[in-house]
Amino acid sequence: MNDLPFGFSNRDDDDRKRGDEPSGPGPNDPFGFGIGGSGAGGFDPAQLGQMLTSLGQMLSGMGQPGSAQAGPVNYDVAKRLARQQLGPTVAPVSSGAASAVTDAAHLAELWLDGATTLPAGAAKTVAWTANDWIEQTLPTWQRLCDPVAEQISGMWTAALPEEARQFAAPMVGMLGQMGGLAFGSQLGQALGQLAKEVLTSTDIGLPLGPTGTAALLPAAISEFSAGLEQPESEILVFLAAREAAHQRLFAHVPWLRQQVLGAVEDYARGIRMDFSAMEQAAQNIDPMSLTDPSKLEEILAQGTFEPQTTPEQKQALERLETLLALIEGWVQVVVADAVGDRLPGAGALAETLRRRRATGGPAEQTFATLVGLELRPRKLREAAALWRRLTSDAGMTARDRVWAHPDLLPDSDDLDSPAGFIDSVIGGGATVFDDPLAQLAETEARERAAREQKDDDTGPDLGKEGGESS
Repeated sequence: MNDLPFGFSNRDDDDRKRGDEPSGPGPNDPFGFGIGGSGAGGFDPAQLGQMLTSLGQMLSGMGQPGSAQAGPVNYDVAKRLARQQLGPTVAPVSSGAASAVTDAAHLAELWLDGATTLPAGAAKTVAWTANDWIEQTLPTWQRLCDPVAEQISGMWTAALPEEARQFAAPMVGMLGQMGGLAFGSQLGQALGQLAKEVLTSTDIGLPLGPTGTAALLPAAISEFSAGLEQPESEILVFLAAREAAHQRLFAHVPWLRQQVLGAVEDYARGIRMDFSAMEQAAQNIDPMSLTDPSKLEEILAQGTFEPQTTPEQKQALERLETLLALIEGWVQVVVADAVGDRLPGAGALAETLRRRRATGGPAEQTFATLVGLELRPRKLREAAALWRRLTSDAGMTARDRVWAHPDLLPDSDDLDSPAGFIDSVIGGGATVFDDPLAQLAETEARERAAREQKDDDTGPDLGKEGGESS
């Protein structure tokens, strides 16, 4: 894990190479203050002025209808900053581009029918502009970012005595507004950059868009295709197949979305602050020095106020990383089988996308910055290799049955050594689930029956106790 969310750095990470960081603002220094970076250019009053101007606009608008921003992240600021990065005008999707997306999606779905037992998962396929992507994915980003931001925001007052919290209540409220502005600013900058380059709604392996909606971004796909040798029409079909495969998985594995988002929430709950170090640092701070930006920068650069990595946090990140790698690996195998020899350049396209991931493309960088996770290419490759071997040795049907329940999925150790897992599937470890959807319904029915039985058992006991007491 190379980055912590919302610009926090982790001094426990040994693999972080600060000397390789650029000298200007980056994902760990969204406002250009140079805090905590060895190559930073120092405090920039112009950047501070822009931030304070935005804060003033936010505070002056409080109390007006529709202007209130609740929660730990100011999403109004995030949306506004993201759209500013796209420029004053974003060309709408032409009718020709929209028709091409529809045709490509239809063809991709036909091919996928022979490569997986999971049926089509998208009710519709649409063509988005970058602005559409920002608007349509923001609700999912909110669920991803809120748990982390809430945990970080609550730390600053959690260790204060009750008397201190009451005394500092007005200041705490102001700091909460400023924190929401800071988080919203970083989110807006990240999403604005990402919106220029994402190709589909599932580019980072998550269903960011509305349920049942597959989406491709024709403008970004045209730019992506410009440097490749394959025809843009073939690239469009290939990307449509990847999008459709993601949609099938998330639509027909109903627990998958919650598992991914739940892992993010577990990560947030694992964040901890070293309050003893903060208390000691506070005792040594001259209040007058807080008015000096250079002194404030020096205090923050010491790392005292950074969240610490905990074992719970590392476990949650490993679960999330493994799950995302399994999703991406399954999609790679299914799409490769679907397009087969139909697209001569499919292998080269798959390799291009793998390299895009391996070099830390915009999607991976943004996800690492906002959520604290970097999807390691090593795990991605190993996940794809496991699904490929499972398809060859156990068959397509047995492979897809593994998604019937989260307990059936391979874990990180299985990705490193898949032979035992594949043997368990061939030997019946996962084949007991003849129909994933039927198995899910059966599980829910058993749980419902158990609850009803418990209620029936409890009712007579309560009645008996009531009769004795009367």
